[in-house]
Amino acid sequence: MQLAQSIRNLNILIAASLFAGMPLSAPAQGWKPEQPVEFIVACAPGCGPDAMVRLMQRVFQTNRYFDAPMTIQNKPGGGGAVVRTYLNQFEANGHYLYHGDQGVLAAHAIGRLQYTELTPVAILFGEYIGIAVRMDSPIQSGRDLIERLKKDPAAHSIGIATSLGNINHQGVAGALKSAGIDIRKTRNVVFQSGALAITAMLGGHIDVVPVSVGSWEPHMKTNAVRVIAVSSAERLPGFYSGIPTWREQGANAVVFNWRAMFGPRGMAAAPVAYWESTFQRLVDTSEWKAELAKRSGVARFMGAAPMKKYMEEDYAEIRAFLVELELAKK
Repeated sequence: MQLAQSIRNLNILIAASLFAGMPLSAPAQGWKPEQPVEFIVACAPGCGPDAMVRLMQRVFQTNRYFDAPMTIQNKPGGGGAVVRTYLNQFEANGHYLYHGDQGVLAAHAIGRLQYTELTPVAILFGEYIGIAVRMDSPIQSGRDLIERLKKDPAAHSIGIATSLGNINHQGVAGALKSAGIDIRKTRNVVFQSGALAITAMLGGHIDVVPVSVGSWEPHMKTNAVRVIAVSSAERLPGFYSGIPTWREQGANAVVFNWRAMFGPRGMAAAPVAYWESTFQRLVDTSEWKAELAKRSGVARFMGAAPMKKYMEEDYAEIRAFLVELELAKK
């Protein structure tokens, strides 16, 4: 998937926000949390988004960002439809926030939901997808996987968290498609979190798992897995520098995921501004920067207004890609 232009557009919008002579958002006037705050994720405990909102919870509570208590709700199922149905019970309520990602655009394209029913608050960071197998797997590389699936698209099972068409699926399907493999014939197994997919693979129940590259570090350190490809345009630095990209292995595929915060539909300007400035403060903390470095994440903060524009631009490219994968209708 060619997302280089999309990433460049994201950088341009961020730069425009940062250098326009004003902060990304003015401090909220007269609004702050006055009742318990809920942060919601669309996957089971242990998934990447769950880990990030628990970090937010620790930073917010330790540093007393606000006085109201904060809880986390895990609402897996339906490719994100469950969490978004839950969220929209609280229309216009600034005390409910959803930590989601580019998958909201894919879900819209596939017809599962309308991303326009969510209120954009802020993009926090981005990341690439790492595709891994067990260390004792006969699959030696990304190129090897492609060659095996060319012969038989169903030869190896692929664990997808948390829905077909989402960013994890794109991280492997884009490469297979570019290599001429009919992805309609691949053997996909859907899990409610990346952690569950990884556990199934480690137990020998599935063969291949694509998830956020940062999820693989602990398993790489114990030599439990071999990461056979990463979805970036160039090799990632540091710990992941030894992992070849799909492009290096003959598949012209680049997949970049952004992670963001959304409110329910109809959230007013005051709570949006409050949370926008709160998240901008969060991403400047040492705790956040350390976690991002650990996950090999990419710093990509963007406030509500440019985020909304960027989503509109990104949607067209995502939809075109999913049509190509025959997951969305023309």
